[in-house]
Amino acid sequence: MNAWFSLFTALALVVALVLISFLGVETIGLSILFGVVIPYLAMAIFIIGFIYRIVRWAMIPVPFRIPTTCGQGKSLPWIKADNLESPYNTWGLIGRMALEVLLFRSLFRNTNAELREGPRITYGSAKWLWLAGILFHYSFLTILLRHLRFFIEPVPSFVVLISNVDGFFQILVPTLFLTDIVLLAAATYLFLRRVAIPQIRYISLPADYFPLLLILGIAISGVLMRNVWKVDLLSVKQLAMGLFTFHPTVPAGIGAIFYVHLFLVSVLLVYFPFSKLMHAGGVFLSPTRNMRNVNRSERYVNPWNYPVKVHTYEEYEDEFRPKMKEAGIPVDKE
Repeated sequence: MNAWFSLFTALALVVALVLISFLGVETIGLSILFGVVIPYLAMAIFIIGFIYRIVRWAMIPVPFRIPTTCGQGKSLPWIKADNLESPYNTWGLIGRMALEVLLFRSLFRNTNAELREGPRITYGSAKWLWLAGILFHYSFLTILLRHLRFFIEPVPSFVVLISNVDGFFQILVPTLFLTDIVLLAAATYLFLRRVAIPQIRYISLPADYFPLLLILGIAISGVLMRNVWKVDLLSVKQLAMGLFTFHPTVPAGIGAIFYVHLFLVSVLLVYFPFSKLMHAGGVFLSPTRNMRNVNRSERYVNPWNYPVKVHTYEEYEDEFRPKMKEAGIPVDKE
């Protein structure tokens, strides 16, 4: 598939989603559909799909220990083992998984390979990708936690604290949160990196562009809704509280930009369980990460092995001893 075709396909799909929701509310008046029905349906698909994928992965047998390691495994007592790089007990495994999930340790250690004149291959640091990735994920998490104020009353103190810290610089009125800027910058970098680097653009599919463009659409519509085309936040909270308590109401006067934002979030929820975004749950079930490297110290027998009839060397020699002697092949028994 042509690389540019993949980009334009994903872009056209996101633009179509924006137009469908905007025209559906602004022209036809389908506020109940986009404000109640679709969010409920999206959340149900997300929960069922997420659980289904996790259960399916959990049911897949892992007949061998295949942890990826880059450190000294535990062997002889006088050889120092690296319990994070090659975990041999539960605490080492927990530490390794925590560094992977919370700090993206594998991505931090990623290197960039380039073929230069000679020809010769050179390796260099690739920390910008790690930085953009970790800023993107933590900004997204912070924004999700901030949005809890629309669903819970009274608002939990930790949500108030997060909002106060996030809006510390008090840019614009109402406050433009720092994580909004960081999320937009990180997502834009990840998108431009995929477009600008020929090798990455060549292997990119619509499934690679679509979630990035969808998240950019969600972030942009959220910023516009708060700082440009302002909506009534009390009405938004009334709608959110109604959805959360299963007593949905659609207040009048909420701008169409809000329904665009909500519809894009609903599409992301539906898309999540069936896409690469499921790495959020799949990382915990990866056998290359969640297994201890104890191949040398513990015997691991495949529990799914069926009995196999073996033909020992003694039996082989008893069967072919005369021919082996005739051919001059030494035998154990005369």
